[in-house]
Amino acid sequence: MTGDPAADDPAAEGPDRTGTPATRTDTRATGTGAGTPATPAKSHGTRGPRFLPRRPEGNRLHPVTPWRRAWAPLAGLLAFAAHDLDRAREWSEQLTAAWTALGLAVLLPVAAGYGFLSWWCTSYLVTETELRIRTGLFFRRTAHIRLDRVQAVDISRPLPARIAGVAKLKLDVVGTEDKDELAYLGERQAVALRAELLARAAGIAPDAAPEAGEAPARELLRVPLRALVVSVLLRGSVWGTLAALLLVPTLLWLATESVWTVLATALPLAGGCWAASGGRVVREFDWTVAESPDGLRLDAGLLDRQHATVPPGRVQAVRIAQPLLWRRRDWVRVEMEVAGTGSGTGDGVLVPVATWRQAAAVLARVLPGVDPDAALAASRPVPRRARWCAPVVRRGYGHGVTPDVFVARQGLLTRRTTLVPHAKVQSVRYAQGPWERRHRLADVCVDLGAGGTARARLRDQDEALALLRAQADRSRTGRRSALPERWLTAPGTSAD
Repeated sequence: MTGDPAADDPAAEGPDRTGTPATRTDTRATGTGAGTPATPAKSHGTRGPRFLPRRPEGNRLHPVTPWRRAWAPLAGLLAFAAHDLDRAREWSEQLTAAWTALGLAVLLPVAAGYGFLSWWCTSYLVTETELRIRTGLFFRRTAHIRLDRVQAVDISRPLPARIAGVAKLKLDVVGTEDKDELAYLGERQAVALRAELLARAAGIAPDAAPEAGEAPARELLRVPLRALVVSVLLRGSVWGTLAALLLVPTLLWLATESVWTVLATALPLAGGCWAASGGRVVREFDWTVAESPDGLRLDAGLLDRQHATVPPGRVQAVRIAQPLLWRRRDWVRVEMEVAGTGSGTGDGVLVPVATWRQAAAVLARVLPGVDPDAALAASRPVPRRARWCAPVVRRGYGHGVTPDVFVARQGLLTRRTTLVPHAKVQSVRYAQGPWERRHRLADVCVDLGAGGTARARLRDQDEALALLRAQADRSRTGRRSALPERWLTAPGTSAD
């Protein structure tokens, strides 16, 4: 390991953004090489104060961070006690007030010391080509995150962190499933660092990026609390889990009269009921969608406030869901699949609930050039003979193609329509089981870059074969004409 981290500058060589990403290297020693500075460019946002002092040895996290790590020794003690409850109970009965005070006098300083040392051994440094995160008390780990591979930088503010005035920074990088994070930073420091990293990802020069400030945003949609609560109450899953919570434990008690059996069944059902009702309201509270040069920004959360960014060009598909009881109000829910990142805010949700007109306006920004109304109108039902393969659910199947997207529809009670841009299709497959072959029917599956699949179910066999060949041609043509998967830049800026 070299003595001065600021002098290390790992090479920025590697494939382009659409190639195989070698994005992060975890080493015990810092690499060496020569980086290539970016071309100077103008700021893309409002100039703001600089909260990121540059230190050669790296920047420390917020001083409140040690308390985040101090619970580890306490958790180890509790795990040891839970491993042998009988012995732990015997020891607790033999403890006196003096021994308890002595134990706390030893344990609390050990926990505080562990948290402090963990904080002291953690630092981060932004160089011209990468973000370095150094962690580890006993085993040192250095993560080299190339700035040109950063896909999203999200800010999370759990309720205790909001009270303490700190925030957690999460980074999505091409080719990595797990998110690197910096927890915790001061709120203003987290916003400033996020703005700098996004500016660097947009192609702004390293010298100008720290002064770029947060890119301006224009609000597209805000979900009212009343609409969110009513939409949750109109979902069948809420009432189904509530009915199961009331009936199943009661029947088990009448059959077994065992408290443990009832609790083992009631607790998971209560958790599922909360997740489908109150938990969803808490997670999706004050849902806001805004457009900025960085991409679409999603803000939501009552207790745990989440700030996520949907990178432009990384959305592989969108799914429009409409439960049966929502149709009178013309409400829909929009979900998305994003390549190279996790689900983001709300587990892949783009719009939790909105009228179709409002959702279509957001979809037009996520999928430029796509007409959502034309895409839904293009869906055609399956042939009549498909009733021998799926007597009931076949009525919910549909498929269509527009010049921009592949459309697949399914579902009776909850109608789900998937839109896949032709440029995002990775492969096309023809699937036909023996019973489908008997009735000259087949499925056409398109695989996405995010690992998902959209399926046109029970199409005529000849139609499916023609669709297979045509979709392969549309995908090749779409990839040639697709815009580069880069961050957007505001007028007057230049990229590398």
